[in-house]
Amino acid sequence: MDKIAPLASMCRVASPHDSVLNSECTYTFHSPYTTSKGILVNTATFVGTVEELALSSENDGAKGLFVRIVKERVEKMPTSDDKDDNEAAAEEKELSTGVTKLGVGVEGGFQSEEDKFDTVSTYSIVLLQKVKEGGVEIVAELGYEESTKADFPTQVSLSADSIINHSGLAVQQDLKAWELDAEPKPVSKYYDNLPFVDNGVKVSPNPSDWKCQKSGDTENLWLNLSDGYIGGGRKNWDGSGGSNGALDHFNETGEKYPLVVKLGTITVDVESADCYSYAKDEDGPVKIPNLAKLLEKRGIMVAGLQKTVKSTAELEVELNATYAFDAITESGANLTPVSGPGLQGLQNLGNSCYINSIVQALFSGTVPELSSRYGTVAKGSVTDHPLLKIPPSQAHLDVLTQTAKLANALTSGTFAGPIPPSVTVTDAMSSSATDPKYRLAPRMFKYAIARNHVDFCTGQQQDAAQFLQYLLETLDRAELGANSSRWGSKGSDGSACPLSSHLFAYKTTSRLVCGADKLIKYTENALETTLSLRVPMEAAVFDEKEASAAELSSPEQKRQKSETTADATATTPTKIPKVSFQSCIDAWAASSTLDDYRWPHLKNAVSPATSQLRMSNFPRYLMIQMQRYELGPDWTPRKLEVDIDVPLEIDLSEYNSRGPQEGEALVPSEELESQTSSGGGGNATPKIDEGAMGQLMDMGFGFNGCQRALAKVGGSNVEAAMNWIFEHSTDPDFNDPLPDDDVAMADGNDSSSNDVDEGVVMSLVENLGCFTADHVRAALKETGGAADRAADWLFSHMDNLDAAITSLQSKDSASFETLPSSSPPLDDGDGKYTLIGLVSHIGKNTGSGHYVCHLKKDGKWVIFNDEKVALSESPPVQHAYVYLFKRSD
Repeated sequence: MDKIAPLASMCRVASPHDSVLNSECTYTFHSPYTTSKGILVNTATFVGTVEELALSSENDGAKGLFVRIVKERVEKMPTSDDKDDNEAAAEEKELSTGVTKLGVGVEGGFQSEEDKFDTVSTYSIVLLQKVKEGGVEIVAELGYEESTKADFPTQVSLSADSIINHSGLAVQQDLKAWELDAEPKPVSKYYDNLPFVDNGVKVSPNPSDWKCQKSGDTENLWLNLSDGYIGGGRKNWDGSGGSNGALDHFNETGEKYPLVVKLGTITVDVESADCYSYAKDEDGPVKIPNLAKLLEKRGIMVAGLQKTVKSTAELEVELNATYAFDAITESGANLTPVSGPGLQGLQNLGNSCYINSIVQALFSGTVPELSSRYGTVAKGSVTDHPLLKIPPSQAHLDVLTQTAKLANALTSGTFAGPIPPSVTVTDAMSSSATDPKYRLAPRMFKYAIARNHVDFCTGQQQDAAQFLQYLLETLDRAELGANSSRWGSKGSDGSACPLSSHLFAYKTTSRLVCGADKLIKYTENALETTLSLRVPMEAAVFDEKEASAAELSSPEQKRQKSETTADATATTPTKIPKVSFQSCIDAWAASSTLDDYRWPHLKNAVSPATSQLRMSNFPRYLMIQMQRYELGPDWTPRKLEVDIDVPLEIDLSEYNSRGPQEGEALVPSEELESQTSSGGGGNATPKIDEGAMGQLMDMGFGFNGCQRALAKVGGSNVEAAMNWIFEHSTDPDFNDPLPDDDVAMADGNDSSSNDVDEGVVMSLVENLGCFTADHVRAALKETGGAADRAADWLFSHMDNLDAAITSLQSKDSASFETLPSSSPPLDDGDGKYTLIGLVSHIGKNTGSGHYVCHLKKDGKWVIFNDEKVALSESPPVQHAYVYLFKRSD
């Protein structure tokens, strides 16, 4: 104790709004359950880590005080009045097959984990010191429990209690996603004139004295703010919960005293207390502005109180996370379970299967380049990756750290649970699969990646293909911004280290043929990472036999059929059309006609153009998204019921762009046209007046169009520029940026925005109606040019849009400074690919339903259905939404 006492002043007491990492190491997926050492939570920063990383950012000799949290799940011992084992087993089997109530832990419902196991928690106060070569040693460690709490300095015990009883960052992040979909709590209309019964009732400050005055319960207690009555909370939606004492008291007293507060949630921050109104016109969670004064009348001084129990919202999140949804949607599939390195399941955080599926495809070993960059070898260490070399207080928000943390867990097999003893496994979870020591919840990864995205930060289902693109963009920014000590900016040969997205990156080339003179123009398009293919239903064929088989075997058809068994038409086999992959790629590469294309070499005359797309390069890995969804007549997304015949090997070499061929007559280059029209380039480049630019842009015209107009009329004449705009606004290059030497700003800077489509900019400005072109342009830069995501970004930052734009500009500037001087060329090969992964979707549209991933591991297909990992009997190649191909060379 003499060694611990001097550090007491460094201990902080966690408030409800502090982020306390008390359930998981910030660097790894080690938790209080995984080993006998548990995790250590710093009493000054509230960051939890494994012991060896607790002082990773400190100098040698540095000391720190920690709370060690160790938990063990133990099976409950049968009592003497229990039935014998055979009878108990028979009863359990009957319950599992004869659930009659939608509930957990109640009669007729599903058996909860609390009914089967107890959790034994042990705590200790640990003094660590940093030693040479990066290690740590334990200077002192003392057990911390009720009997020894008084032996510690007051500040140490207050800090330890606040850490132990805190809901934790995991629950806070779940609550944030939960609350994004919920209405904000209203202020109760009854708080100001709430009746107060002066009956002399005072509430003890000792939580052990609290009990329900109706049932004697000591948990889930609510204090009536009018008469001081303490009653149990009402039951949860599944039948569990309190005694209903508080609600019964409200009814028995004539419904005069509606406001209650949950004991144990009251702190100095009274807004975080759990308050409820039983009034029939409110009947829900409320805010009570004068809560502190009402509590003071009952002898409760909020200044000295700490949170000791979970709020209703926290309990709802916990209940939602543990509820056995899969037991209700039992599909009955029997598959052989597998476990180990690269075969680690991921917990569903609530509609996070789209994240789990994409993460498995990228980081579980199917893409070795990413696994070696972010992960480790089989059975390798999960604590010594170079991307973990970051202070603990920053780790939970760092994209690279959290990606490495997740990839390490997937590739090492450190947290893989034992394979169930049975030969086969159903969708129902085994007891080992629900053991906390084997469960990986990618919560910190999701928060680090998606906290600034308007959709992915919520708890709603999202589009897996969109998340894939967003994830690669986010990794690119993080990799560009990382310093050389954490991220190698050079390859072994001294060349620039490619970004992760370059494994999937490709460009396409458009071949345009002028209808007037048959001259040809080649244009290279922007970089892409996912090849999106339309499903040409006009090329569909029907196979009666396969349609009938699909009706019986497709999980989604089964589900839809079971939902409509009362309908006589449900028994009629559905003809399922089939489209070949070749038809899809041919539709993408087919020629199309542009009727009103303006050709610069024809002095901007309009003439039809024939356009054809080809691949400029074939990346190492090719992600293909099938556009299985379309807008229905009512403008709602609907799924195309179609099978796509995708071969396991494809050859795209015939779709390679070979550029200009011998004998082709090409359109004169734009540079030559410019020199010709300017008489050989002898005219001086006009300087663009910023004031004139501002006036034109205030009228709603795009940056590049205004710049082009002023350049044509001398640089400063607004009226002449407006006339030019009206005459040339339909030119195909009107919103294209001018070459650097064709324009100079008055201050000598080039402010052109050449990475967004100005046509999209103006379209959004007109359609949204409340944002300037600069706002829209910045949002498009942030979202990779996607109009829908840019609109979402703008609306989600309306509260302080200018500050958000400034932040983006600062980030862009920082990224530019770290951009390698020369990016490596895009990977290319022969265009022959082998199928190695699938992401499939079950549901009416991508914003609902469920995602599942299938990956080829050592020649065998494996299904990743969140936490369930098993050998696949029949991978749904015909039904997949996203396909992952690997180049064969």
